[in-house]
Amino acid sequence: MTSFGRVISVRGSLARVGLLAQSQMSISEVRATVGRFVSIRCASSVIVAMITEVSCENLASTGEYIAIASVDLLGEILNAADKAKFQRGVTNYPTIGDAVDLITSQELRTIYAPTGSDQINVGFLQQDRSVIAYVDIEEMLSKHFAVLGSTGVGKSTGVSLLLNEILKARPNLRIFLLDVHNEYGRCFGDRALVLNPRNLKLPFWLFNFEEIVDVLFGGRAGVPEELDVLAEVIPIAKGIYTQYQNTDRLGLKRIDPKQIGFTVDTPVPYRLVDLISLIDERMGKLENRSSRIIYHKLISRIEAVRNDPRYAFMFDNANVGGDTMAEVISHLFRLPANGKPMTVMQLAGFPAEVIDSVVSVLCRMAFDFGLWSDGVSPMLFVCEEAHRYASADRNIGFGPTRKAVSRIAKEGRKYGVYLGLITQRPAELDATIISQCNTLFTMRLANDRDQALLRAAVSDAAANLLSFVPSLGTREVLAFGEGVALPTRLRFKEVPPHQLPRGEATISSVPSISAGHDMHFVGAVLERWRGATSQRDVPNDPVFAAPPAKTLAPAETPMLQPSMGLDPDRFSLLKKPLR
Repeated sequence: MTSFGRVISVRGSLARVGLLAQSQMSISEVRATVGRFVSIRCASSVIVAMITEVSCENLASTGEYIAIASVDLLGEILNAADKAKFQRGVTNYPTIGDAVDLITSQELRTIYAPTGSDQINVGFLQQDRSVIAYVDIEEMLSKHFAVLGSTGVGKSTGVSLLLNEILKARPNLRIFLLDVHNEYGRCFGDRALVLNPRNLKLPFWLFNFEEIVDVLFGGRAGVPEELDVLAEVIPIAKGIYTQYQNTDRLGLKRIDPKQIGFTVDTPVPYRLVDLISLIDERMGKLENRSSRIIYHKLISRIEAVRNDPRYAFMFDNANVGGDTMAEVISHLFRLPANGKPMTVMQLAGFPAEVIDSVVSVLCRMAFDFGLWSDGVSPMLFVCEEAHRYASADRNIGFGPTRKAVSRIAKEGRKYGVYLGLITQRPAELDATIISQCNTLFTMRLANDRDQALLRAAVSDAAANLLSFVPSLGTREVLAFGEGVALPTRLRFKEVPPHQLPRGEATISSVPSISAGHDMHFVGAVLERWRGATSQRDVPNDPVFAAPPAKTLAPAETPMLQPSMGLDPDRFSLLKKPLR
């Protein structure tokens, strides 16, 4: 094949190529435009490069070249004895006059050929649809990954695709997904346990001091005087519980609970009745009425949260006790998996004031379990809308949540806890955390700040690719980093309908069914709405009763969030009596 260009300058990882006016290739073949791969034929190898700019300005008057192209040198194909092999980086640089061709399909297959069984098929190259784009799972997971893209570009569908492929290739890997908008409940079929406020078991004593304060004060800063009282009585309440347990079971001599040695953050059970009793006891010893108000307010806060049905997932059976930490962690993190290695934690039904605290507890426990088990059971922790929990602005969000996510990002790989971040605003995400993600799947991003952050995050060789980011189509991705052979422009493959996130799977049907909405439908919605903050079961909830004749068809039911009405079988794990 006659080459269509010649190398005319080389500088570091960049080269400039003159496109020959006398090329014998057809016009369609000559279409050397931005984003296309080319091959530069050197003496001992074929260098793979990508066109990042084409211009016909300032051409020499000889007429030899019709345009000048700038290319990034990405890697080289070496002709080994048995077969051609691709490697990143360039050891033999091109010289002036070396021939340049558009890369062949065979050379692309050599570059993207799977190097082992630990690869997943995520789609195909945008340049050549016959070439499958593979991602190396080990590299992607062990060094963390991120999926970035604006709303509506297919980000959630891409996440569903990636996680389903990972489940297929690594059936024993445990996956924990924070589902902020309750989109993924049906994407993983019977391989995932779906948790929401109606079936979650997360006892309040698993929260550390900062987290329980955030719950009691509704996300606001705590009152210092009340915090001092709490910090004093929580360790004593833990000691009292442990003392009762040991005395009844083993007949041990009772000791002063203050000397047991628990801190406010030790994850051992205590009972709210003991906590309130300790506060009340201290209040009774005070003669100054203004000092007693502090204790009274603290008791009122605890009682208000304890009696709020929205917080039942934390405080149900709060006065019964029972050390259920092993069962809770086993249930949350799928140990054993029992055929469901994945957990989808649906956050949309939780009170807004407590979501940050819940996420903090889950991240912290995931990391600590990996730490204290020496990483023998790896887990992927996937954080949707990550910028909400690890904001670049230190004044936004909940500090312990950022700290917990950051800890997984920095140290998690040593203990088998891997991180997957999904966000539509990478510029608002803590730069330290995103810098730990060594594989990036970037979809369309229009915001300048987001693009600037990406340029800082990727290597120089791939930085020129980022000029494509604002013009990417739906499902198109720029993949960078350790998980892919080269910085690649690819298109995610089609996702089966049953694996589509709820937003894409159902929203399109809304206009066609809107005519069927009547007052009965509105009344049913209001009952469920009110049921979220009351102690009663909801009569019109489809979970408790069959739908009336003139209501939504079964296929449309997922449009409504799960009811917050009380489930009679809920929290069976927490109903261990104090023995």
